[in-house]
Amino acid sequence: MVQAMRFVIFGLTVSSSWGNGHATIWRGLCSALAKQGHGVAFYEKDVSYYRQHRDLAAPPDYTLTLYENWDDIKGNAAAQLLSADCAIVTSYCPDARSASDLVLGCSNLCSVFYDLDTPVTLDTLRRHGEVDYIPSYGLAPFDLVLSYTGGEAVHQLRCRLGAKHVAPLYGSVDPSIHQRVASNPRFTSDFSYLGTYAADRQNQIEEFFLKPASRFPGRKFCLGGALYPTDFPWSSNIYFLRHVAPPEHPAFYSSSRLTLNVTRAAMAQMGYCPSGRLFEAAACGTPIVSDWWEGLDEFFEPGSQILIAQAAEDVIRAISLSDAELGKFSQAARRRVLAHHTAANRASELMKLIEGIA
Repeated sequence: MVQAMRFVIFGLTVSSSWGNGHATIWRGLCSALAKQGHGVAFYEKDVSYYRQHRDLAAPPDYTLTLYENWDDIKGNAAAQLLSADCAIVTSYCPDARSASDLVLGCSNLCSVFYDLDTPVTLDTLRRHGEVDYIPSYGLAPFDLVLSYTGGEAVHQLRCRLGAKHVAPLYGSVDPSIHQRVASNPRFTSDFSYLGTYAADRQNQIEEFFLKPASRFPGRKFCLGGALYPTDFPWSSNIYFLRHVAPPEHPAFYSSSRLTLNVTRAAMAQMGYCPSGRLFEAAACGTPIVSDWWEGLDEFFEPGSQILIAQAAEDVIRAISLSDAELGKFSQAARRRVLAHHTAANRASELMKLIEGIA
């Protein structure tokens, strides 16, 4: 039996899912660790744009500390680290450098850096020579470096940032939350896409979502996500939801006949970059059509568990499939996710990685 551990995490956010992919990942992972008997304390800077869109104020099975200034909680965090077994600093944490210094000054614990944005990190490093959430001395002092993206990204973290022990820790899903629910008229659609606006996804959105929408003027297309510009080329059969909070994701997917997954360019170039939305949709029993990137077949089997699109015509053919045909994909994908890609799976993987370097 694995001995219970105490984790202290310094991250971007767990309290608000607004415009970021971190919160949902951490909610699932923190809850899974807690259910496995571990203690978890999460520190989050209380910034205005997350405060205004907060959808989790008091997690039931782990502690969340919101703070305004690093100096206000530095002493409390240092005291908590003295009795911790593992401390994790994440990408885009506003005080990542200060937190890294604090964590690395503790010899009693396993120090971890978790980059949930590795392709962005490496691209920023290439263009600017530094990344504001990476310590000036790189990642070499950390006992373990985790990457949300696998494949080449893991190699680059070693070569360019000096990471010694690196492993992927991919996204996941909490099946107690993400499961098939009753269809909600607010989300009902023939084809859907759920994702925050990103300029480097726009070409794919136009190819895989907007073009098919123009070919099926009598069908309903639903797009949910934050930060979409006012000049986005909407059409009359596209229904827009400005923000779909995580508690609404199961209803969103369960109300979609078919849903789209599109990957940001920097991540797709690296490969091995499964979005948490892939796992959420599959767990809800919704068939998925996705863009292709290297390593996708490590998570789903193309042609039997997921549909692949390289052009608008591929999406159009997918939309034209019968409900029975689409159902075969969704059932197979759901079985795969529940067996291999739950938050409990990832929590167990994390524990094995920590034990492997102890």
